[in-house]
Amino acid sequence: MKAKKIKKKEKKKVKASIPFGKENYILFLIGVLVIVIGYIFMAQGPADSFWSLTLAPILLVISYCLIIPASILYKKKLPKEES
Repeated sequence: MKAKKIKKKEKKKVKASIPFGKENYILFLIGVLVIVIGYIFMAQGPADSFWSLTLAPILLVISYCLIIPASILYKKKLPKEES
């Protein structure tokens, strides 16, 4: 039998970096803060007040549906390198 040469694939060097940057964490913390404020507003006053029926759900929806996903999906644009 002939000895087969095994070709080694060149390993691409992948730059290991943290997937989230400072901006992502700040947006995420803002989202968590808005969620906490929403639940605090929901607990305040009687059950049929403006705070519990209108403002708290609006804050919670904005935070859960907009701010938290934006913090996950946001990626800082890197400047183009000149060749």
